[in-house]
Amino acid sequence: MTLTAPHSLDPQGTPMTSLLPSYVSGSWWTADAAASTSEVRDASTGEVVTRVSTEGLDLAGALEYARSVGQQSLGALTFHQRAVLLKQFALALTERKAELYELSARTGATKTDSWVDIDGGIGVLFSYSGKGRRELPNSQVYVDGPVEPLSKDGSFLGRHIYTRLPGVAVQINAFNFPVWGSLEKFAPAFLAGMPTLVKPATPTGYLAEAFVRILVESGLLPEGSLQLVSGSVPDLFDNLQLGDIVGFTGSASTATSLRAHTAVQTGGVRFTAETDSINASVLGTDAVQGTPEFDAYVRQLVTEMTTKAGQKCTAIRRAIVPATTADAVIEAVRARIAEKVVLGDPRAEGTSMGPLASTAQRDEVLRQVGALVAAGGEIVVGSTDAPEVLLADGSRGAASDGAFVSPVLLRFDDASVEAVHELEAFGPVSSLLTYATTAEAADLVARGGGSLVTSVATHDPAQAVELAGRIAAYNGRMLLLDRDDARSSTGHGSPLPNLVHGGPGRAGGGEELGGIRAVLHHMQRTAVQGSPEMLTALTGVWHAGAAAQSEGRHPFRKSLAELRIGDQIASATREVTLDDIETFAHFTGDTFYAHMDEDAAAANPFFPGRVAHGYLLVSWAAGLFVDPEPGPVLANYGLENLRFITPVSPGDTIRVTLTAKQITPRETDEYGEVRWDAVIHNQNDEIVANYDVLTLVAKE
Repeated sequence: MTLTAPHSLDPQGTPMTSLLPSYVSGSWWTADAAASTSEVRDASTGEVVTRVSTEGLDLAGALEYARSVGQQSLGALTFHQRAVLLKQFALALTERKAELYELSARTGATKTDSWVDIDGGIGVLFSYSGKGRRELPNSQVYVDGPVEPLSKDGSFLGRHIYTRLPGVAVQINAFNFPVWGSLEKFAPAFLAGMPTLVKPATPTGYLAEAFVRILVESGLLPEGSLQLVSGSVPDLFDNLQLGDIVGFTGSASTATSLRAHTAVQTGGVRFTAETDSINASVLGTDAVQGTPEFDAYVRQLVTEMTTKAGQKCTAIRRAIVPATTADAVIEAVRARIAEKVVLGDPRAEGTSMGPLASTAQRDEVLRQVGALVAAGGEIVVGSTDAPEVLLADGSRGAASDGAFVSPVLLRFDDASVEAVHELEAFGPVSSLLTYATTAEAADLVARGGGSLVTSVATHDPAQAVELAGRIAAYNGRMLLLDRDDARSSTGHGSPLPNLVHGGPGRAGGGEELGGIRAVLHHMQRTAVQGSPEMLTALTGVWHAGAAAQSEGRHPFRKSLAELRIGDQIASATREVTLDDIETFAHFTGDTFYAHMDEDAAAANPFFPGRVAHGYLLVSWAAGLFVDPEPGPVLANYGLENLRFITPVSPGDTIRVTLTAKQITPRETDEYGEVRWDAVIHNQNDEIVANYDVLTLVAKE
């Protein structure tokens, strides 16, 4: 099936635009033909693309469907099984992304804009699939932090665990990224095991509907794991309950209103927001015209003004530059826009910047520019006049029904004017402010009241350090831009799946993305206290003091299917001699005095005299516990958490106890990882060293 803008015929056979469906409670749903609707128009031409209505939709039923059916289907899967599905979702979307690109052009997005939105969203799925399999266990409980001993004899322990929330993750998304904006929330929620209900913004909701339709048609979605509501949800918060979570992207004023609802205030519903912010970009005093930093700064500023027609929550709204460099920056921005920016219909060859998402958005941006001018801003690049644009047929002309606005740079002689730090023209608009000292630049950044991102272009480490110390607390992310990373940098306005996206204060105070941190946002952290046996059963990780099985068969002879947590081997002993220490020292070149000089070693507060190398003991321990014949153990691929506790002197003996601590099958491979608890003791039963050994073991 090829996705197109939905159309049908009225009773007289005249083409009419159909209603955009929702996907709820396991099926597609469309409002009755008599329902009141809102029209959605092509951003470039004004042509009606679809109509939207949720009149008669059973939203409460959809939420309950997620909490029951969605929770059950996702709860049956492990982290790794969900991670594998995320990759399959990404592949399904990749196979049909040309259809998404075609629809994306109707939202005003150029090919580059669509790549950021569509391929960026697919990339988030790939990223979380990989991180889930690398960083999460193949189970349903995530163990956080080390064991906390709560008794002297080790019979009472504490651990922190994460378990998934029992409700539904509701997305309320902005219009600017209908694909990425949904998938960057969906991926961590899905990986956590929490079903999602997507509520896209109406102006571009048909593109969100298209990617959901692809996933539904793929047959890969666990039942109830993803639902879509195309249109308004006025009673949404009245139907939320403890265990549900809302992820909101939009205006700060709307976020404030939603956060005040009783469901959030007293009902236990978690609410996170990523809102508009007056982001800044600071040009360092060393980055004068002619330096690579100056050029990188100008390129980045123009990119942020024009990508997605400036409709990005991370776009640069305040360009903060030294007073002595301001004129040069303005001229360079003007020249680069003239050289690089072609405003037009995204379907026209050569267009590099498209329209805003709607004429209503265009009018709002122009209104905000007017307010900035009234507050003292002077337009130094661009104009608010209706622009001539490149039309879809390749000709140039006016587009009165399109939502086009030229890139605009304003200059404020008085950088302290409140409006420039509070008003956001959510389009291709930035304001230039000047500063005299680094402290003054930092103060201007802070006046934004909390931002998603600030970038700093400087090659002076001292200035970068000073600015970071002053402004990091006001930002969710900082980009340090200089000649060394200008080519490889992903840019001021690019949130990445492995880094936090969000920010303090006006920016919403929440976090999205950030790798596994975002997964844990959809889970509850709980302190669990109990015996080693109970904690082993709960976490799937063996704890010292829990039952262990030592039998005649060496654990290394067992496949992953046969091995059990607690399988153990206790080795024979081995004496450490002075000759052993000296041989190891000369063979490895490690002739540190503690191993070679009796008097110097004895003078050290940590040693009784000459002692064995720690790595000698670890090497010998491997020799004591290993079973050398070919078998299910394929490789030793790591050692973690090594601690040397008691020094070993010549004449001491050591032994090692090795216990299967955690077993992690890999979903897509014929082997898995086994984590072994290794403890070396001396002849007095004192712990010499402890650590984890990691091996790869065949499943069969």
